[in-house]
Amino acid sequence: MAESNSTYNWLCTGDEVFPEMLAEIDAAKKSVCLEIYVFQDSPLGIRFREALVRACKRGAKVRVLVDAVGSYFLPAHFWDSLRSAGGEVRQFNPVTLKRLIIRNHRKLLVCDGRVAFVGGFNIAPEYEGDGVKCGWCDVGLKIKGALAAQLGLSFDEMFGRADFRHKHFMPLRKSSAKKIVAQPREQLLFSGPGRGRNPFKRALHEDLKRAKNVQMIIAYFLPTWRLRRELMRVARRGGKVQLILAGKSDVLLSMLAAQGLYRRFLKGNIEIYEYQPQILHAKMIVVDDTVYLGSANLDTRSLRINYELMIRFENKTIANEAREIFSENLKNCHRVTAEEWRRSRSFWRKLKQRWAYFLLNHLDPYLARRQWRDLPK
Repeated sequence: MAESNSTYNWLCTGDEVFPEMLAEIDAAKKSVCLEIYVFQDSPLGIRFREALVRACKRGAKVRVLVDAVGSYFLPAHFWDSLRSAGGEVRQFNPVTLKRLIIRNHRKLLVCDGRVAFVGGFNIAPEYEGDGVKCGWCDVGLKIKGALAAQLGLSFDEMFGRADFRHKHFMPLRKSSAKKIVAQPREQLLFSGPGRGRNPFKRALHEDLKRAKNVQMIIAYFLPTWRLRRELMRVARRGGKVQLILAGKSDVLLSMLAAQGLYRRFLKGNIEIYEYQPQILHAKMIVVDDTVYLGSANLDTRSLRINYELMIRFENKTIANEAREIFSENLKNCHRVTAEEWRRSRSFWRKLKQRWAYFLLNHLDPYLARRQWRDLPK
């Protein structure tokens, strides 16, 4: 297989990732593209805004895309200084009741088309820290090389899609947001709502069919029936499947829905661990020597509704590094056993878990389909 023409650096805490991002913005000479789900008016957010303004004043082309729901509480005047300096800021899918559900969940920073940051980190104070003593637990990657340039092109497409209006007959066409961009040893997996198969889900299906060793750190876990079956099959044929899931969550419904799947997984010899010190927000999957990293969770919203970005790496070095990250996080987890889980499940808890599963796995995608069909032209 051809060698990769990109280089990588893992960034596993807010204390690591934010200084690196700010330094690259300050080093940018030509362009800065920032795409984020949550951007908060906070000391951290102000540091980013000031760095973006400085880039504009150096002559760089600065563009920012924030999701209208994820960044709903960001004041309208927050970006005035950036716009005055020549920067462009857009909200993805401005909020109305008829188009509320479908969101841009991607997190991406590209500077000069030469360096990019991907992962789960939003620009908000809760991500600052080490993920253990303080700050949410997440994981990201700094990328230099040709892959960064391709990520910049994907930003251009999403920036142009910000108003989120249909072309004629769009609900009947295959979604242009769902595609794969292949590099020598990586694939960019872009997904979104609409017709067509999700590239991330399809690639993961194929990798799990022949997997021997699977580790997942997933903040919001509600995989499809087929993905659940593939994970069970890995364990059934003697493979090892380990899941690090949320012991604490900012979305209680998501945690309850995930816990409703525990019994069957535990019965099938899948190891389940819950992250204890802080809220878990990471999205990383290791299948043998293949690694997935990006913005997508393994839940209904990421797999069927949101715009997401994942990168699939076929690289033993990256896989070994990802397994080390998994092992480090495992030290801060509590293993869930079948006996303990059986004793803890009261009737009321089971009812809450089933109700959460119904809302997230059935009602949410139903409403999203309705809104996709009824979007304004």
